[in-house]
Amino acid sequence: MQSEKERVALSSIFASAALTAAKGVVGYMTGSLALLSEAAHSLIDLGATVMTYIAVRVSGKPADAKHHYGHGKVESVAALAETALLFFLSAVVVFEAVRRLIDHEAAAVEATLAAFAVIFASIIVDFFRSRALTKTARATSSHALEADALHFSSDLWSSVAVLIGLAGVYFGYGWADAAAALVVAVFVVVAGWRLGRRTIDTLTDTAPAGISERLSAIAAKIPGVVRLERARVREVGDQIFIDLTAAVSRTLPLDRVTALRDALVAAIRAEIRGAEVVAATEPVALDNETVMERVMVIARNRALAVHHVTVQDIHDRLSVSLDLEVGGKLTLGEAHEIADGLERAIAAELGENVEVETHIEPLQLDSTRGREAPPDRVKAVQMALAEAAAEGRVVRDIHDVRVRETSEGEIVNFHCRVDPTLSVQEVHEKVDAIERALKRKSPGIARVIGHAEPAR
Repeated sequence: MQSEKERVALSSIFASAALTAAKGVVGYMTGSLALLSEAAHSLIDLGATVMTYIAVRVSGKPADAKHHYGHGKVESVAALAETALLFFLSAVVVFEAVRRLIDHEAAAVEATLAAFAVIFASIIVDFFRSRALTKTARATSSHALEADALHFSSDLWSSVAVLIGLAGVYFGYGWADAAAALVVAVFVVVAGWRLGRRTIDTLTDTAPAGISERLSAIAAKIPGVVRLERARVREVGDQIFIDLTAAVSRTLPLDRVTALRDALVAAIRAEIRGAEVVAATEPVALDNETVMERVMVIARNRALAVHHVTVQDIHDRLSVSLDLEVGGKLTLGEAHEIADGLERAIAAELGENVEVETHIEPLQLDSTRGREAPPDRVKAVQMALAEAAAEGRVVRDIHDVRVRETSEGEIVNFHCRVDPTLSVQEVHEKVDAIERALKRKSPGIARVIGHAEPAR
């Protein structure tokens, strides 16, 4: 895309140079003041086109230590300078046209065949160059190429005005050339004002019209994104830099939040061409959060492990009880301080009237060195489990028993089968009963983990 911009800008230089030379030579040979003025107009346009080419090359440079957003605004600066040239040329044309209308002798123009030929050639070249520049400017969002297209467009209408003026002179209306020039000057001023206003908006970081609504609409399509909290947008050349913050539920896990952010960025890039997006997320409390979710969020934010959270609604107050896991080597005073902090945080979230109770227990180690128990020990544990299951008459087929010896005591894992129609609560109670019975029979067992499977 950058090479296309440079190619179009470079071809404009050659076109401007050729038109300037042709108008200057024929104007000098015929003594046509209109053609000489057009040659001067084209000469200034040639300088503007060279400026455009340089701006396009510079704007294509990547971001560096001094220009974190790249060099795209160089095009806007060039477009602003070219806009100033348009206003200057309009002023010159108006001055000269008024002078000719007042002083008829100054408006003497020789309408020769060479003059008509040069003007026709100029109109054709200006038309095709203006179309090519406008097409590339829209495709690349290049303000400099847009300004250059406006120059060629104004040249075209100036040439049409000169053509009409020459025709009027040919038929004896000497004032026609000056009158047409005034009309063209008004057109150039209006076009220059529009381009200048857009260029100034870019240089002052004015957000594109309707961009906030577009971003909000895109965010609304992403499941899990609550709303768009804020967005800042700036245009730099053919890129749109977007810095936004999206609200998400605070109960979501970190990996889900990351996935939502990535999905939002991808959606914006797909909808808005040239978008460079930096997205952040802000956790917010939703109206449909349950008390249990709110308690879990508080514990997670304090990096605490909790489980068995129970919430009871007792008349006009809530009662929350939970198991809190802390380091087993902490003193009771240290552990109680942690529990107090958690309770205060829950009360601050749910209201001072809430009743909070914590059961403190040692945090299970992430990794414990161990070794397989001897086969006879495994067999004895399996028999004890089978006996306990037989007493309850619900759990059966004890299998896949593993016993590991660790410094903390034995750890037992086993599988069993249970009626698949029973509730999870009923199965949990029956399996727990077997685990407790095994630990009573073998106090050296530190932990028992039973895995229930549906019986076939």
